Order: sequence, then structure tokens, then C-alpha cells
Amino acid sequence: GTHTRRRSRATPTERSAAWRPGRCNPPRPDMSVAACTLSSCAFLAPARALKPRAAPSSRSSSSFRCRSAVAPVTAMAPTQDELKKLVGYKAVDDHVLSGMVVGLGTGSTAYFAVERLGQKIKSGELTDIVAIPTSERTREQAEALGIPLCTLNEKSALDVAIDGADEVDPDLALVKGGGGALLREKMVEVMAKKFVVIVDESKLCKGLGPGFPLPVEITPFCHMHTLRTIATLPSVAGCDAVLRMGSSSTNKSDGDEIAVTDNGNYIVDLHFKAPIADVVAAASALKNTVGVVDHGLFVGMSYQVIVAGSTGIRVAGTDGEAAWW
Repeated sequence: GTHTRRRSRATPTERSAAWRPGRCNPPRPDMSVAACTLSSCAFLAPARALKPRAAPSSRSSSSFRCRSAVAPVTAMAPTQDELKKLVGYKAVDDHVLSGMVVGLGTGSTAYFAVERLGQKIKSGELTDIVAIPTSERTREQAEALGIPLCTLNEKSALDVAIDGADEVDPDLALVKGGGGALLREKMVEVMAKKFVVIVDESKLCKGLGPGFPLPVEITPFCHMHTLRTIATLPSVAGCDAVLRMGSSSTNKSDGDEIAVTDNGNYIVDLHFKAPIADVVAAASALKNTVGVVDHGLFVGMSYQVIVAGSTGIRVAGTDGEAAWW
């Protein structure tokens, strides 16, 4: 009878190694899919004589497409949370060493610094770390990550403190306390050898005041009296003093009850239409007002400000560059 010789089937390795007309070679391990697609399309077919072809008519040219074309990839701008994560991680990577006492800030940017510290302790990269949290929220996060904690009662000297800010001016003076933790933040951070500030570029400003309300922590006793006294201080003239309501962690009114801080105090937010003319004078006048516990002006405290922006990370202050904004 007639015998039909069956061809042996090529293995996957042989198939991928063989040249096949009209098909791109398989991607190399060291190339992205897009790069391979572009580079391998040069090998679609061997050179051979071709009959001359007329150029496509205007009617058909619009529908002509190269099958091997790759759609361009547009880089997405980083989100604000991604920028916050960049600076939070960098601050810990650059400034925290084993054996240190570390101040842990409060807020959406400081959250990532705490996260990074927990990662490095868990991996064993950092050892013998003790941290001091600046709020109950930060304490809860740190405990969940297994970060050893203490208070200023046990450790009054800190090697470094890392925290965010609501505004930063060209003198590296800050407005802090949007999250209601300004008193504990200042108590901890003023005791650090290095206070490293981490922000995204939206927090940079020419002058403090108009971009973010200045919080002032006051005693509950006769709080409306203290509010009125603050509003009449010449150094903060023109501000609108508003008692914080609802949650103490935001200056947006979200409740009918007076906001209470972790320390049992109230907060007055000072809204400005123009920059504070003399930040140092305002800080002194507020601190010397009876009934004021403390305020959100952090002046002469910043060792370094790490800023994340659309073009990358820049550092102002010690070991960095002069303020560029």
C-alpha cells in the first residue's frame, strides 16, 4: 500500500528558534515586550525581489496599518500618595540607623515613614530601635508594625524625628497641626538632633498663612475668651479665628461637637487672606498668650526638607540645596 511519511513535530524550543516568515522572533529575556516587538520586526521576511507596487490610493491609505506597530506608552504622573511614599521611605533610608531613638510624626505623609521603619525592623536591617510616637494614631500604627516604643519620660534626647508639614516657606518654617497633633509633635521634634520634614511639592509656599489655616491649641476653660484674645493679636491681624468642630484630625468641620485633641484640649484655626508678615513675632505672641497651650508654627527647627515633585525628589536645608520656591 501507499505509505505516508509523517513528519516529526518540532519541539517548542525548535519552533521558537526557527525563522518563520511574517512572524516576530520570540522576546528575549532581557527585553520588554514592547522593545522586542519593535526590534524583531526587522526580521519579518528575507530579502527578495518584489514586483513594483503602486502607492496606495488616498482612499485606501487611511485604512493601511502596520501589523507590528506598537501603541506609544504614556508615562503616568505619580499620584500624591505615591509622592508621599517616596519621601517617607527616603527619610528613613537616609537618616535612620540601628541603635537610634526616632520620633514618629503624624499624618498622611508621616504614615509612610512609619511603614518603612516597620519594614526595616522586621527584615532585620535595623536593630535596637526605639521610637516615640506623636499621636495615638501613630502609636497604634507603630505597635501594629512591631516597632518598639517609649515616651519622652524614658528618652528625652532623640537622634532624628521625621514628620510631614502642611506648609513650608523658603526659610523652612512650617505650619503643622492640620491633623490635630501639633503639641505632641512639637514636644518630640524639638528634642531631636535632626528634624527631617517630608512633603510633596504642593506644600511649598512663598509665605505661611493663606495656603493652610494655622492651628492653635488652647485650654477648654473659657475657650471663647481665648479665641477672641488670639484674634486681636497684632501679629496675626486680619485672621479669621474658627473653633475646630467634629474630629480633631481635620480642620474641615465634620460634626456638631467641639473637636478634642489627644491632650483633651481644643483647637482654634486661624484663616489668613495674606501671608503672615512676621512669622517669628506671631509665634512668640501666640505662645505668650494665656490660655494658649501651643501653636502650629514650627520656626527654626527644620534640619532638612525632602520634597517629592513631578520631576523627582529634591532636598532643601542641611546637606541639600537652598530653597528654590
